[in-house]
Amino acid sequence: MRLDGVSYRYGRGGRWVLRDVSVDLPPGATVVVLGRNGAGKSTLLQLVAGVLKPSRGAVRERPKPVGWVPERFPADQPFTVDGYLGAMARLHGVAEPAAVGSAWVERLGLTPYRGTRLAELSKGTAQKVGLAQALAPNPRLLVLDEPWEGLDAAARDLVPEIVAEIVGRGGTVLVSDHRGETGRLPGAITWTVAEGTVSLGTPADEEGTAIIEIAVPAAAAAQTAAALRQAGHDVVGLRAAAPKATV
Repeated sequence: MRLDGVSYRYGRGGRWVLRDVSVDLPPGATVVVLGRNGAGKSTLLQLVAGVLKPSRGAVRERPKPVGWVPERFPADQPFTVDGYLGAMARLHGVAEPAAVGSAWVERLGLTPYRGTRLAELSKGTAQKVGLAQALAPNPRLLVLDEPWEGLDAAARDLVPEIVAEIVGRGGTVLVSDHRGETGRLPGAITWTVAEGTVSLGTPADEEGTAIIEIAVPAAAAAQTAAALRQAGHDVVGLRAAAPKATV
């Protein structure tokens, strides 16, 4: 798959979000999209997934089927979890939608919510539904926009497993992340979006990444992590310091 001179802007008079982007997505690769908020990461992912059409240029040889998970799942729909997953599986042309849907429902911990309406789900549970519908057609291209956002710890741990499975059978995965979870995807190629362009990096396990631990007051931990992510750093994790021994 290739983006060939792709440019995009919202409306005729809008500013150019992306300009003349030409990059390849090789089969069997994981690509992590980095960049500041508002740089155009989500726009790039939507162009790759086919949700948006380029204003100029072309997306060539897009693999099918495509699994697409937006940053925020649109839960304001009149379906139960089972009803929605079944409808989406049929839309993708899945031969046995009930069986495929049930497998992902169980794996993602959605069994207690099968009869629940989408609008009644928490954000994290709704995100799991979005992930399940994207995986149902056994996608050859999986596009994930901030997939860890709102998920519980068990589901966050499952995302790298899913990515490895897709890549292991020759599929391609494109993922953006501001939580600093990219360290969970070893060997990923990096794309950095800045000023309307996309620059390519080397796989994460080949670029000599260093991990630096810092200690801050507990009350400032969330604010410090957010500032580091905003500056373009990966925050691998947060943990409470061990209590000091008393004599």
